[in-house]
Amino acid sequence: MAGASRGVGRGIARGLAEAGATVIVTARSSETGPRTEMRSEAIEDTAREVDAAGGQGHHYLCDHLSERAVDELVHWALRRFGRIDVAVSSVWGGNEGYDGARYLDGAAWGTPFWRRSAEPYARFLEVGPYAALLFARAVAPAMVASRSGLLALVSFGTEEGYLGDVFYDSAKAATNRLALAFAEELRPHGVTALALSPGFVATERVRDLGQEALATESPLYAGRALAALAADAEVARHAGRVLHAADLARAYGFTDADGTQPERFRVGPGVA
Repeated sequence: MAGASRGVGRGIARGLAEAGATVIVTARSSETGPRTEMRSEAIEDTAREVDAAGGQGHHYLCDHLSERAVDELVHWALRRFGRIDVAVSSVWGGNEGYDGARYLDGAAWGTPFWRRSAEPYARFLEVGPYAALLFARAVAPAMVASRSGLLALVSFGTEEGYLGDVFYDSAKAATNRLALAFAEELRPHGVTALALSPGFVATERVRDLGQEALATESPLYAGRALAALAADAEVARHAGRVLHAADLARAYGFTDADGTQPERFRVGPGVA
């Protein structure tokens, strides 16, 4: 579970734990090392939550922008556990430095592209689709060899129109396109790749920004969606698609942490 120190990644780890899975949680933030933006959350916290939820949690400190580090993570996992059944990339750092109104370069969400520097765009692509590519290419050989496995990229739905910010929209669209491409190349080998789209999630960052009232679901909603997909013997029918947690809740019958089934979130102005 890549990118699991907080947010949706932590929610997915918990969802898999509820199903009794052994979950390796990875990220850059650790109790024994540096933490992104000096935040308090760490991978050890997530591993303990996995244990508490009924799974077996293991943590591994990893820089998901380093090809070598990601390869070493996968080699360690295979030596320790022998196989990887489900691989999820929830790595995303595009909102780092965003204070609810502006990014570090001073641009507000949705600032027209011709009025902002292009320099931050490289970061959006790096911490989104590029990180997903590094993770996928590292885990794919083991899955191809076993002719089984589910590879999921956490993204956001772009099929219904523009998301409101050129950097965010194109990074998510690129991630979704990678899921489609991965699915096409992995399908002949018995491996399923897809993208998972949560809604406006009440993550730690959202709460810190005072936007929790705007959120439509908890991080666990996406976690239970992923767990349902992992348990589906016919999950291959979803290969290459962008699947929304809300739609999967109705198809598989699971609920959010509070017992409700939130509707699919529709993007509006100002949502990052």
